[in-house]
Amino acid sequence: MSKVSSEEFNNLKNKGYSFPICLEFKAKKLDPIDLFYNLEGKYKFILENREFRLKNTRYSYMGVEPYKAIVLENHKVNIIEDLSDERKQSEVKEDIFNVLKEHLNIKYLDLGEEIPFTGGAIGYMSYDFIKEIEHIEDKNKKDIGIPESILLFYKTIVIYDHKENSLRLIYNVTPEDDLSLIEIENRLNQLYGELNKKRESIPLEAVSKDKNFKSNYEKEEYYELVKRAKDYIKSGDILQVVLSQRFSIETKSEPFQIYRKLRYINPSPYMFYIDFEEFNLIGASPENLVSQLNGTVITNPIAGTRRRGEMELEDKELEESLLNDEKEISEHTMLVDTGKMDIGRVSEEGSVKVDKLMQVERYSHVMHLVSQVSGRVKEGIDCIDTLKACFPAGTVSGAPKIRAMEIIAELENVRREFYAGTVGYMSFNGNMDMAISIRTILYKDGYAYISAGGGIVQGSTPEFEYVETVNKAKATMEVI
Repeated sequence: MSKVSSEEFNNLKNKGYSFPICLEFKAKKLDPIDLFYNLEGKYKFILENREFRLKNTRYSYMGVEPYKAIVLENHKVNIIEDLSDERKQSEVKEDIFNVLKEHLNIKYLDLGEEIPFTGGAIGYMSYDFIKEIEHIEDKNKKDIGIPESILLFYKTIVIYDHKENSLRLIYNVTPEDDLSLIEIENRLNQLYGELNKKRESIPLEAVSKDKNFKSNYEKEEYYELVKRAKDYIKSGDILQVVLSQRFSIETKSEPFQIYRKLRYINPSPYMFYIDFEEFNLIGASPENLVSQLNGTVITNPIAGTRRRGEMELEDKELEESLLNDEKEISEHTMLVDTGKMDIGRVSEEGSVKVDKLMQVERYSHVMHLVSQVSGRVKEGIDCIDTLKACFPAGTVSGAPKIRAMEIIAELENVRREFYAGTVGYMSFNGNMDMAISIRTILYKDGYAYISAGGGIVQGSTPEFEYVETVNKAKATMEVI
């Protein structure tokens, strides 16, 4: 039974509020993967954090069958009210930010639920979404061909609480809902039964040994890009720019199997799998673009990379090498400053601070220098304003950010599309948590696409930067 009485339910609806009905089920330890397989329907998603030592990492979110989508493509915004019928969509003339505000900033009461995401939008903004914010000329081809953004809105959210070993099922009520409270509770109880169905275990696919990834650059071509970028740095145009390369391979791997392998091999703070029907986004990102939770805005710049050592001693030596590398420290410091400027645009004066600076965090294949910048959000600033202020991350563009993006558009030979954008949630309750789409795989039409970039500064060498991009891509390449 939910916390909401029938009287309160009807009263809130009559006053025009939207709100969550939540049923909680205490259970033995469940596997989110089994729960996900038991979810039936289209447009399935799962968002997880596999680094449970970190704060706010206790929940796995899942959903299916969204009731609405907002799609941005070629500067046109379409609202799809029924995803089963493409005819039920309308193009709107407003800019994407006003549209998102209209659909997210609704009269919503979370009724005391402490869960960060109780309902709202799940989806992505590609790197090319920047053209809705800044005038960046880009004559490169869009060869994969996905929209600049898709955000899916779900009525029902499945939440597994790893700390409490409990399952919470949420249905978001709107004033237009025809269902009664009893009907909603019955529907959630039925869903609980479906999620707990015993099913034959689906084994994890073996990792393929023979892989022949194709890059959009020959090695010497990437070297030349680095040299040209350093010319811009030498002339004073920029301090740093991130140059990427894209790897692709034809594969028979099933997309969710790719996610399962990635989840096992490279557990990360931001794990995600979203099935957009025409393509899938699969990721294990170590870095958030920006989060906004209970009035605090946070960004976590990551810059500075070393591969993991074969043995503990070598691993420690590589850590010392990273911490004493002047080039890496200079690059990281610039990007912390960029994060402070981005956060400062939406934060109260004097509230921006560096919570941690250049700490080493280890992942399966690499280690990084990581910092955290936070601030108290100004009154009247919502998560859309915050996203706009911080997009894209300086760690995937450069400094100064706008000039760096102009140089990226000039030097790189394809549009980045999914790479270096953002993936995550924006909740009706005002919270937001968006990861940078790095260590991310786009699966489309039997091909897997992986991109990785390296930060170019005055002290960069082409050979080192090329190897760094390959090392960053290795963990995701392994699971194809």
